[in-house]
Amino acid sequence: MKNVLLFSVTFFLLLFFTAFTAAQLHAQSVFDYEVHDTEREQPPIVDPGPAPAQPMPVPSDAIVLFDGSDFSHWVDSNGEEPQWLIENGYMEVVSRTGSIFSKEEFGDIQLYVEWATPEEIEGDGQGRGNSGVFFMNRYEIQVLDSYDNLTYPDGQAASVYAQYPPLVNASRAPGEWQSFNMIFRRPLFDPNGNLREPARVTVFHNNVLVHDNVPLIGPTGQSRAPYQMHEDKGPIRLQDHRDKVRFRNIWVRELPERRN
Repeated sequence: MKNVLLFSVTFFLLLFFTAFTAAQLHAQSVFDYEVHDTEREQPPIVDPGPAPAQPMPVPSDAIVLFDGSDFSHWVDSNGEEPQWLIENGYMEVVSRTGSIFSKEEFGDIQLYVEWATPEEIEGDGQGRGNSGVFFMNRYEIQVLDSYDNLTYPDGQAASVYAQYPPLVNASRAPGEWQSFNMIFRRPLFDPNGNLREPARVTVFHNNVLVHDNVPLIGPTGQSRAPYQMHEDKGPIRLQDHRDKVRFRNIWVRELPERRN
């Protein structure tokens, strides 16, 4: 019995330190590079296959945030109805009208979003089909036309913006529908506001794994800001970056939250 107990404890500690070391290596790989470092290796290109003819079916326990008909679950930065366009079952960014925010706030979730960049190509790099999907209004997964469009790796489509490039570039051509299927775990703080566990995200881009439970080093942005204690829930944000990006079939499944 003692041998079994000793083995169990040893095995648990081994798993713990393996996970801890992996998290440290992830962090080191971020800090090995400057933000938007063009010397960073470009992710290999993977063909994800053709775009689906119809939106993905919605799970029965999901909260549907956009079904193509109205903005009943969304507001602009002033709390008013968004000025984006709705037609043919999708919403489209209207330049300079501002980002939009979900009325409901979330912590740990599975989030599914379908999106498409403009079929007519204008601009290059970050000036081509640029938008973003934000968890808790702080943590961005980049939307961009990254099909035959070179930019800094930590800013291409499906990157954790300014932190992690995707494992591969699984982008479809401009105008084709693409998808993000994502698992987000919020950060945990102790009662004094100190970080206990970082936020983590897993992302499938067009059904291809591009982030595998990576630990975020803080809020995303043009600089590497540290974590600051915030509420347990926050809105999902879709970004107005002045490009006519389209979104459809947006739904959320709330997950059992980790305890502080």
